[in-house]
Amino acid sequence: MTSPFEVVILNLQKIGAFNFLFPFMLTAAVFYGLLRRSQIFGKPEENVAVNAVVALVAAFMVWAYPILAGVNVEVMLSTFFFQGVLATLVVIIGLLIISMFMPKGLGETLSEKLKPGWLIGIIILGLLIGFGVLFSSGAINIFFPSGIGGGISEDLMISIAVVIGLIAVLGLIVWITTKGERGK
Repeated sequence: MTSPFEVVILNLQKIGAFNFLFPFMLTAAVFYGLLRRSQIFGKPEENVAVNAVVALVAAFMVWAYPILAGVNVEVMLSTFFFQGVLATLVVIIGLLIISMFMPKGLGETLSEKLKPGWLIGIIILGLLIGFGVLFSSGAINIFFPSGIGGGISEDLMISIAVVIGLIAVLGLIVWITTKGERGK
């Protein structure tokens, strides 16, 4: 016997909710939020309709591309969001484990130590995790439907990304340790 959730998800898949509707709604919401935040068309309270129309049109234009290009984004986006959530959970659990062994006031201590160099390192690490999820989920095919690099296989691209990530992590470790030795 199948669960009711499975039935609902399969029915939503049949009507194309995961291929167009949900990505469209998410994109429209992001555009609307960005338009309200940037206040390009004036105060958000006065231009709700303009912001909504521009957000809806932009979202339709964005999600027309996969349909016109013949790219099925359903599996790629589901995999991307699932792997993104898993990567976020790994980071959160790592922070929880670290906080169990650190003294109270860790947040204040970290905010003092997060000078621009550390902040740049954290941003770079976040970008590497994001690109890793983008490549491993196959969502990179949304941007390059015919492939990347003119015939280079996806496995080779993932291998190159992992090697670059490892080199970046090693460089960061070397930078941190040499900086600590210079401070003594």
